[in-house]
Amino acid sequence: MVKPLPHHVRAEIFLQLSRLEAAGIAYDRAVATMALPPPAAKRLKAFQALAARGIDAARAGEQSGLFTTLEARLVRAALTAGSPAPTYQRLAVYHAQRARQWGAIKARLAMPAFVLAIALVLQPLPALVSGAIGMKGFAWQVISPILVIAAIVVALRWLGVHGAQSSGRSIHQRIPLYGPIYIRTNLRDFLESLALMLEAGVPMLDALPAAIDTVSDGDIRRELAGAQQAVKQQKTFADALEGVSYLRGSPALEFARTGEQSGTLPEMLMRHAAIETDAIASFYEQMAAWLPRVIYLLVVIKVAAGILGSGGVAPRIPSDL
Repeated sequence: MVKPLPHHVRAEIFLQLSRLEAAGIAYDRAVATMALPPPAAKRLKAFQALAARGIDAARAGEQSGLFTTLEARLVRAALTAGSPAPTYQRLAVYHAQRARQWGAIKARLAMPAFVLAIALVLQPLPALVSGAIGMKGFAWQVISPILVIAAIVVALRWLGVHGAQSSGRSIHQRIPLYGPIYIRTNLRDFLESLALMLEAGVPMLDALPAAIDTVSDGDIRRELAGAQQAVKQQKTFADALEGVSYLRGSPALEFARTGEQSGTLPEMLMRHAAIETDAIASFYEQMAAWLPRVIYLLVVIKVAAGILGSGGVAPRIPSDL
């Protein structure tokens, strides 16, 4: 499976496509004028080659890896309905919002990471100056914490990926504070993807499996698959969601029921997804504000403990006195 491109690159892809479509330029000629940064340039070249052979944007985008499966289905539905320009524009806005959120978090965490790097160098420095350790020992004390942090990150990712395939709650769901927001993010992705597809004209039974594919957590995905089966058995979508334990007490149920009764299901699901997106963004903004402070505190404690423990501050009394 081809790894999706970063959000900021995908935002640029759909922005260019929407502008070219709005300009009325023929599809194959319009695609030939597109330009993307190196991470996506190879995929764009394959996309352009497929377009030159007369393959439509949905198939060409998916086969080249420029589009995800969900994006390809959205574009395919838009092509069937008429012009894909509105779908391109919506996807451009969607990915631009995601890119801004992650960009803000990374920007706030850059300084704490820099301070941590300085702390790792400063902590063993008194021991090096006093001759208690050599250059090899100094280098090891600087590098070893980085290796430990990297090992923890790799282990958490491995547990997260394999936990998603096992039955029961994944490790991500069990993490304090983060667990609930992780569940809400998975459900938001499902409902938002479903709303996008329904809005583009994809039938419910075709849209549901594609929307479920956007869910990363295995247990949530299994429960949503059960809801999909209920819809196949002629249950309403709102009634089918009642069987999803992760949605008990969620406003999503009322949004879904109201949307079905009024014939505005895509709009109501999108409205709920927007509310959830704001709540999730607020969580990450608070995390980005508080995590640097926690890191600063840990760095200060680590540096102070290292300096005090090295004996470089308190004078040593000779043993023969």
